[in-house]
Amino acid sequence: MIIIALDDEALSLEGLTLAIKSASPDSSVHSFQSAEKALAFARETRPDVIFLDIEMRGMSGLEAAAHLQEMHPQVNIIFTTGYQEYMSEAFRLHVSGYITKPITPAKVQTELEHLRFPAADSSRSRIVIKTFGDFQIFADDHPMTFGYAKARELLAYLVDQNGSLTTSGKILDVLWEDSEGTIRHSSYLRNVRSDLKNVLKEHDASDILIQRRGLLGINKTLVSCDYFDYMDGKLSADAFSGEYMSQYSWGEWRLAELNAKKEFLETH
Repeated sequence: MIIIALDDEALSLEGLTLAIKSASPDSSVHSFQSAEKALAFARETRPDVIFLDIEMRGMSGLEAAAHLQEMHPQVNIIFTTGYQEYMSEAFRLHVSGYITKPITPAKVQTELEHLRFPAADSSRSRIVIKTFGDFQIFADDHPMTFGYAKARELLAYLVDQNGSLTTSGKILDVLWEDSEGTIRHSSYLRNVRSDLKNVLKEHDASDILIQRRGLLGINKTLVSCDYFDYMDGKLSADAFSGEYMSQYSWGEWRLAELNAKKEFLETH
């Protein structure tokens, strides 16, 4: 689980960070005194939980929370403050929790046990894939980077297939849907596949990729993925808020199925 701690006061930030690490020792905790730096980190890393003060110099916690929710609709925001009067305004943002100072490990633990949105379970897998919102993949809480943008998109499409094996022809049709003559992209696809395999190997994650003659797929049992868990009924209905792999146009094909699943979960 990736957690951000944000407070512009050094001593308060130190206490908050220690409380979080005590309550969740297996989590990756990143501390910031600047809202701008925390936002920049969140933009690249996609955290699960953010603990932040409300009254800060420059950008307030309420303003930072609004930016974070716009960036990551499924992020769990927990305000930490010495003032009760902000509670109603904070909850208008539909945040996950609200802790009054002094911050203690017990208070942090209580909030982590009652998160609004599911967080990554590090005990399940080193490889965490997030599809609700933008597509992201992490190895040991660090984002994977690819030499080819199409290598990331190829991995995203394989995840979208929910464990089914996919032909090279189908991959060509989807990844270059607006192009004429997909045959000329076959050599490019070989480079894309090579980049994907190299990146997975660098992160000791080669085994998540299933390869057969002319077929590719993802081994679902070796990754933690919100889409897989949602379709398997392991997450609550509100885990999906309507956005799925939003950077890829073909992601819209899956929305009807996800919305149907959401309706089913809400009525059962």
